[in-house]
Amino acid sequence: QVQLVESGGGSVQAGGSLRLSCAASGYTYRPDCLGWFRQAPGKEREGVATIHTPSNTTYYSDSVEGRFTISRDNAKNTLSLEMNSLKPDDTAMYYCVAHWGPYCPLRRDIYAYWGQGTQVTVSS
Repeated sequence: QVQLVESGGGSVQAGGSLRLSCAASGYTYRPDCLGWFRQAPGKEREGVATIHTPSNTTYYSDSVEGRFTISRDNAKNTLSLEMNSLKPDDTAMYYCVAHWGPYCPLRRDIYAYWGQGTQVTVSS
């Protein structure tokens, strides 16, 4: 049973930083794609960043490009999201996702495995 457990959310002022982590377990073969999605109140869930684990290629949404960095630690089976220069618009529940397949798009319908989420709140 694949399990994704997020941690590291919290409250921060605009301009601040947070680091999210996701502990992944329950699989025999490492997911080809790991990533982060988010959902703000009243809005649709959107892709934030993904990483193709065989090639270490990363993908970012336009709204976070240059501010967020996705990375993974194979030895610890963890995924991280370093978030800098945070804005109030970044306030959302952040979810860790996993997928086995050749592509890692920022499309929620691709990802079958989701964590429970961790809340990020950015105040102005």
